Order: sequence, then structure tokens, then C-alpha cells
Amino acid sequence: MAWADIEALFVALGADVIEGSGSRVRFVLHDVVATFHRPHPEKEAKRYQVRDAREFLEKCGIAPEGDPA
Repeated sequence: MAWADIEALFVALGADVIEGSGSRVRFVLHDVVATFHRPHPEKEAKRYQVRDAREFLEKCGIAPEGDPA
């Protein structure tokens, strides 16, 4: 999964993006804050980044259809 797709999802859901130093980026959604490091030089998200993104969304009260948050 491309990291850009994860970022686009966060933004589409209304997250604020706060750029940090280097590859660090922070997202704030529903008063929940998550910090990630963008993958580089490759563009694909690592497995742990996908897992952390899902956990961030769950903390924000967002879950896949049919999966209660």
C-alpha cells in the first residue's frame, strides 16, 4: 500500500497535517494525535505503518464497515 494513499485517507477524513523535521509527520483527527515517519526512499508503507494507521483510525472512532469501532 502506498504511503500517499494512507495520508490521503487521513486528509479526506478531516485530519490536520503537521509537518515535522525530516520525514516526521503528525496527524490530528477528533483530538487524537498520531506521529508517523514517511517511508523513504521507497514509497510503500511498511506493515507496521499500516497497522499503526488502522489503530489511529480506531482511536478516532473510525472502523471499516461491519467492524464496530
